[in-house]
Amino acid sequence: MEKIDYDIDKVRAFFRDDRYLTMTGITIDKIGEDAAVLSFEIADLHYNAGGVVQGGATYTLADSAFAVASNVGHLSRGEKKITVSQSASISYLKPPKGTRLIARAEKVSGGNRISVYHIEVADELGTKVALMTGNAYTVELK
Repeated sequence: MEKIDYDIDKVRAFFRDDRYLTMTGITIDKIGEDAAVLSFEIADLHYNAGGVVQGGATYTLADSAFAVASNVGHLSRGEKKITVSQSASISYLKPPKGTRLIARAEKVSGGNRISVYHIEVADELGTKVALMTGNAYTVELK
């Protein structure tokens, strides 16, 4: 198996063009083989009318971690491919108690085109906030 240099700066540069990810304050904290850790500091813009972190903010973090984890290999190898979400299912467990949300995504199964990822969202205190399963599809870029 080839040794891959997982260059976090290259991955961050690619996702810098994801305006929604950057607008919400999400940072790419760590990458590895088919895995990523992303987070954001909970701010006023993340709360819903009930004073709880918006489900959409949690979903955006989980989905972003899924996107980074499923593309880190292509980006690191310089491949002309992109992996996109085919479907995703999220279960919200508890509201966060801390001040930072952290999503950890990792590939659990997959082949050349279709893969499945597990994404867990928790706060910095260890409160499990949500679990997501993402199904991905890889396509060649022209």
